[in-house]
Amino acid sequence: MRKSGPMGGNPDQSTLRRASLKVALRISAACAVMVLCILAATAIYLMNQLAHPGVPGSTAAGPAYTYLDSKDLLEAMIIAGASGIVLAGVVGWLSARSAIRPLGEALALQRRFVQDASHELRTPLAILDTRIQLTQRDTTPGSKQGQALARIREDAATLTEIVNELLLAATSARPDPSAAPSDLAYVVAAVAESLQQLAGQRDVLLDFSADGRPLARIDQNALRRAVLALADNALAHTPPGGRVTIRTVTERNQAVITVADTGSGITGVDQARIFDRFVRTSRSDGTRGQRSFGIGLALVREIATAAGGTVDVARTGPEGTVMKIELPLVVR
Repeated sequence: MRKSGPMGGNPDQSTLRRASLKVALRISAACAVMVLCILAATAIYLMNQLAHPGVPGSTAAGPAYTYLDSKDLLEAMIIAGASGIVLAGVVGWLSARSAIRPLGEALALQRRFVQDASHELRTPLAILDTRIQLTQRDTTPGSKQGQALARIREDAATLTEIVNELLLAATSARPDPSAAPSDLAYVVAAVAESLQQLAGQRDVLLDFSADGRPLARIDQNALRRAVLALADNALAHTPPGGRVTIRTVTERNQAVITVADTGSGITGVDQARIFDRFVRTSRSDGTRGQRSFGIGLALVREIATAAGGTVDVARTGPEGTVMKIELPLVVR
């Protein structure tokens, strides 16, 4: 793995250093406890021997004896123990770096793959957008075909933004903190509209409501993907005849998005783990198999965290589940 400076180079360097330091500290702590236990046992034994010395009489003939001062002996033990702990730390650090080196190489390979894939996808997406525009020229504006092409072009633009964000993530570029605030109601309403047809095919009623127009400093495409993932998850786990409700509100200086469904609730797994990648739970209806939450909810947490917010399960039970995204509110 190549070395890098503190201001650039390998973006995983700091992560690997923290990981190796953590492993080294654990090894050092285990060795320190072992050394201290040995020193304590030795000290107890020596103090017991000093308290009950078996010293021969002055007139007795026999081998010569050497006497050690207890203070000097304890000082020597402390120095030896401290040296052993320091040595254990050095050994732990070197061992941790050696063990984590393959992980660094794997991370570098992963980043290169994402960068290459992102670059390769940009060109066909640009060609696709151009062909859609050429087709739109031959279509009557406002017609059914024209509206469908406009939506397809919006979807293509979303894919392009996703590819660009993948490229930024692979190069560890940070989002611009001075980005313009996003209108949550506008973005969420667009998501709800795009999912109406899918909800109708599944015989699920999809409602959207907005209490005001809260603003949050988050990229619109990232927010759209987060809400889309929550809504898609709700639709997937809502039975026919059920309801999915998406709402934007303002609560305690927070811009809040809630996605509620009338499914069977989340069971068989800690709610905090729902946002882990590919977490699975047993089905609540007693049927065989497992209920999978895939990677979508994990991406929702990453998007919310990057914007300084949170996402969690506000409520779940037999009556349904409510997911909540909270983002710092931007005052108008």
